[in-house]
Amino acid sequence: MTQHEDPYRILTAVGPGTPMGNLFRRFWLPALTSDELPAPDCAPVRIRILCEDLIAFRDTQGRVGIVDAYCPHRRAPLYFGRNEECGLRCVYHGWKFDVNGECVDIPNIVPPDNFIALKQKASIKSYPVQESGGLVWVYMGPKERQPALPGMEWVSLPDEQVKCSRWLHRSNWLQAAEGEIDTSHISFLHSRVNVTKNSPDWQRLAQDGAPQITVRETDYGFVYGSRRNYEGQYFWRVTQWMLPMWSAVPRSINDPILAGRAWVPIDDYTTTGFGYVYSPDGPLPPETLAEVAAGERFPPRSDKGTFRLPHGYVIDTYLPQANIENDFLIDRDLQRTTSFTGILGVNEQDRALQESMLSVAGHAGIVDRSEERLVKSDLPIMAARRMLMRLVKELDQGVEPAAVANADSYGVRGIAKLSPIADFDEFMQQHADYMTPLSTTAT
Repeated sequence: MTQHEDPYRILTAVGPGTPMGNLFRRFWLPALTSDELPAPDCAPVRIRILCEDLIAFRDTQGRVGIVDAYCPHRRAPLYFGRNEECGLRCVYHGWKFDVNGECVDIPNIVPPDNFIALKQKASIKSYPVQESGGLVWVYMGPKERQPALPGMEWVSLPDEQVKCSRWLHRSNWLQAAEGEIDTSHISFLHSRVNVTKNSPDWQRLAQDGAPQITVRETDYGFVYGSRRNYEGQYFWRVTQWMLPMWSAVPRSINDPILAGRAWVPIDDYTTTGFGYVYSPDGPLPPETLAEVAAGERFPPRSDKGTFRLPHGYVIDTYLPQANIENDFLIDRDLQRTTSFTGILGVNEQDRALQESMLSVAGHAGIVDRSEERLVKSDLPIMAARRMLMRLVKELDQGVEPAAVANADSYGVRGIAKLSPIADFDEFMQQHADYMTPLSTTAT
């Protein structure tokens, strides 16, 4: 890292050996949802994470492997391979690999005396995998530093209490993640033209577009509160930001359904968005599952398909129906009469702006942040950038991120409340049960 490098570019370059890529590789990352690999020996899934082309597959015993996308023999794509008898067999010449990336068969040669050594040399890159919370997780960092999974409340819940989803987001990861910690935009981007007493809580209560922001750094990242004026009271939205790219975002006041997102870099310019909703006290109600399936909030309305990345590799993902090619299906009549944007869907509204920001010439998906004019309501964004820059510099100097060793500290929630209390510290004390890691307070 040099003093002349663009700080924002440092945070968005995520390939092997880059400062931000090294930081991401210290954490467990979601790779795909478990239901994308529905059964033993099912079709493999092409993914790309941190600029690395990978294949995920579930073997005959139900174990999941995440390995190099190409056979080491002639670099043929393993996506076309036969998933059979506890391994993925390349259909070009029959070489076969297990979930650990070990070569277990080379059928197109007569075994020489050193056949075992040859198979060892033919092994391919693989990464540790875990399944929990409806997700397949991957760890891409140094083996000797492999941490525990982050201790978010929903990660250990039964399947019927949590629902995870993913989709393609066509900007760099930070451009997407910063929308999670930008509370002032909900008063505009997600609002209606005519808000009434029958409008949803978060629209009716969030009409004050200039919230007062307070940010507190924590072991896992930071928590911030936004305070809006509402009919002689204060409307608080408290959001958790968890390293390196997680959020716990409040839905509406006293909502029993909790939610958040994660943003995993595909490469420097594209991202996989992950959404989770969960019910800590019992199964998710049918109306919540229907909302997720319909794409009303997160995920967006999507179709399972393939997407060709600029370097040519194809990934299997969920493609949003509203996208930059169709102007996110903006309806100008709807914009005049009902919706502030004329775009249906919370996620669609976010992506319309984030994927269409003015990009650096030749680098679609990377915005020239030197032209920004940040204001006080952008405090969480400024805090996140400063923290990430500090962490990548410390890691470059051999200092490991402390959050990795504090998995239990991730057990926190986002909340939304009406309160007469004006002081953030008093508000946090009053609601300390939400602000303290749940692993230490849950009964």
